[in-house]
Amino acid sequence: MTLPPQAIDWLRSAKAIAVLTGAGISAESGIPTFRDALTGLWARYDPADLATPQAFARNPQLVSQWYDQRRCRVADCRPNAGHFALAALQHIAIDHGREFTLITQNVDRLHQAAGSMDVIELHGSLWIWRCINCGQEAEERGPAFGNYPLRCTCGGVRRPAVVWFGEALPADAVSQAQRAAASSDLFLSIGTSSVVYPAAGLIEQAIQCGAKVLEVNLQPTPFSDAVDCIIRGRSGEILPRLVQQAFGHKISGQ
Repeated sequence: MTLPPQAIDWLRSAKAIAVLTGAGISAESGIPTFRDALTGLWARYDPADLATPQAFARNPQLVSQWYDQRRCRVADCRPNAGHFALAALQHIAIDHGREFTLITQNVDRLHQAAGSMDVIELHGSLWIWRCINCGQEAEERGPAFGNYPLRCTCGGVRRPAVVWFGEALPADAVSQAQRAAASSDLFLSIGTSSVVYPAAGLIEQAIQCGAKVLEVNLQPTPFSDAVDCIIRGRSGEILPRLVQQAFGHKISGQ
């Protein structure tokens, strides 16, 4: 595959890069999308039965067990070359005195595992569990919990700190992401269907503010006709080549 020369030129010259990643980049590490994970014993459940505040209020044991199973499955997955390429791109940008912001819709923290810093998590994290009573949060990296629902030391019930259907995204994360999109001169949309808002609105914002927008995705998206450049394929194959051709940096660690 020959990469578009303009994409390489944009990477080299960009003063402020913003990146939005979606489920596609995690899928290459073996992490199923939310709906793809509804298999086996969970196949009879609708997402509304497992990923809403109402579902948790009705059956915290069921919802907690589902998210704990997902957490343990993610624990067996590792970052892929696409994650490592974005981490390398961030460090290159910093070394050159440029701005770099990584925004993700994913809840697996594979970006951080690959070395990315200050990742803006629009949808929260599977690893963080929060007490609905006192609000205390703690990272959970151990084995399966076994007993559900989890309890806080205050006696309250703990829930995964992810954004459920019907909940607002974290205001701080959204505002940071919007500022990054508006001030970028290069915006990368990677592995996202671009249909979930407000995340998809970041692409619109970047376009409206005059950034060059590069889409890396296997399938067309609603923004494919509006972006400046499209590369069809797997981000784990494309991103390392972009970074190497733009900066001569070979991606290692994958």
